[in-house]
Amino acid sequence: MTETRRPIVDLTEAEARLSLPLKWGVPEGVIPAWVAEMDYAVDPVVLEAVQRMLADGITGYPLERDPALGESYAAWSSRHFGWAPQPEAVHEVVDVTAGVRVALDVFSGPGGVVFPTPGYNAQHGLAGVTGRAERLLEVPASAGRAEIDLDRLDALFAAGAQTLLLTQPHNPWGRVFTRAELEGIRDVVLRHGARVVSDEIHAPLVLPGAEHVSYLSIEGTHDHAVAVVAASKAFNIAGLKCAQLLVPSAADRARLADQPMSRNDSWSPLGVAAARAAYDHGDGWLASLVERLDQQRTLLGDLLAAHLPDVRMRPLEATYLAWLDASAHGHDDAAAVALERGGVMLSAGHSYAPGSTGQVRLNIATSPDRLTEIVERLAKAWA
Repeated sequence: MTETRRPIVDLTEAEARLSLPLKWGVPEGVIPAWVAEMDYAVDPVVLEAVQRMLADGITGYPLERDPALGESYAAWSSRHFGWAPQPEAVHEVVDVTAGVRVALDVFSGPGGVVFPTPGYNAQHGLAGVTGRAERLLEVPASAGRAEIDLDRLDALFAAGAQTLLLTQPHNPWGRVFTRAELEGIRDVVLRHGARVVSDEIHAPLVLPGAEHVSYLSIEGTHDHAVAVVAASKAFNIAGLKCAQLLVPSAADRARLADQPMSRNDSWSPLGVAAARAAYDHGDGWLASLVERLDQQRTLLGDLLAAHLPDVRMRPLEATYLAWLDASAHGHDDAAAVALERGGVMLSAGHSYAPGSTGQVRLNIATSPDRLTEIVERLAKAWA
């Protein structure tokens, strides 16, 4: 499907404070570059779909499962990744974190959950919430790239863990795991009869030079894995509350269908409409977004070289979230210093990797001028 490109529209500060109350709920003079929301106006096609729902007064409960959403996601995935689940494998959930929790509750054994770190801070503790032990697996950097230590993963499974929570593309590393890497993970998982829950929320945001491979597209994964996906990050619609749980195994779908309603409910019909619009008609806008983020990635590299040459940035292959190591500047909590001295709100690295120092996550999904000011402020704050 070829669609006309639609431009990315930068929000002014006043517009951003209205549209993004969490991200921009900061004091005057502070620039927020922390939570994963973009300072861009919503794709008009998606916005129109939601407005049409409201104009028609459709505010009641959603269908228990909307077959049209499964068709929309499957067609979208086929266009973008060359692979797609069967439409009947697509099930609504409130958001990705809730979808991971449902997957752990329904499909995983009682053993521990392996959680690679640095890892998405909202998912630290999910194992405990579902009554399982959390087994942290440090993701070491090799030549600047984060790689899963398969020997360590094997040892954790041998010691009793039963599920791997995989985030790919990776947040906060911005890594895109290759097919060979995913096949290696699969082989370890199969050796131990373990499960995989693959968080693929950032799959639409793979930047030029990399390619997303869904874990479920790997041969031999359907009997032990599910994936959680959404349009929320790519289309800036997280507040509309609708993600999708991909369940390729018919036996697993039967288990999910047998669960009480309270296990998985409360997604929004507006979120379903927005997701369908994004999957059916959002390709042109998404292409413009990826182009903009690629430009922002280049700009950030240039700005760091000019103003913060001692700060290391891991190669950003996907997402709009850059992982920076500012430890050369000697601040244990670089995010706190950035806020106190520079008026820039970042995400602290220790919330993704407990015990780490000097690292931060920086959101680059903003205007070029605002990103420039962010880096200039950080240079003064960390000096």
